Amino acid sequence: MKSSRHRFLPVPVCALLLAAAGCSSGDDAASVAVPEPPADQVAVCKALDKKLPKTVAGHARSDPSPESELTAGWGDAAIVLRCGVPRPDKMDDPNAQAVDANGVNWMVEQQDSGTRFTTTYRKAYIEVTMGPEYAHDVTPLSDFANAVKKTDPSVL
Repeated sequence: MKSSRHRFLPVPVCALLLAAAGCSSGDDAASVAVPEPPADQVAVCKALDKKLPKTVAGHARSDPSPESELTAGWGDAAIVLRCGVPRPDKMDDPNAQAVDANGVNWMVEQQDSGTRFTTTYRKAYIEVTMGPEYAHDVTPLSDFANAVKKTDPSVL
């Protein structure tokens, strides 16, 4: 006959594991890489950050981590903006797709995680990524038009 044995962790080890589990996701903000643009673009991005809308596509602003004036988010990372990103290589492709949203031109790139839009003909490149639920809906870009036009002048 086998005797059943239970092994118990000492109380300090249990407390440590519970504390770690409780702290592991204390911040629900998405994590986004912060761009490192040249100084003249940083000024544009800081001005843009102050003019960004409080809501986009019905989602309240909920910025990703780490906190930066170069990044913003709405709807628990459903929509994420990064300002001062490098010029995408895809812009050299004469077949690249683009859309106009209230006077701001955006290059479109489909990705596995959704769609990435990058402004064209502006001093700083602004990138907006949207989850797959926006795969065929560019209307959220209209929410950014006024802020972009006021703070990031067209270079045309």
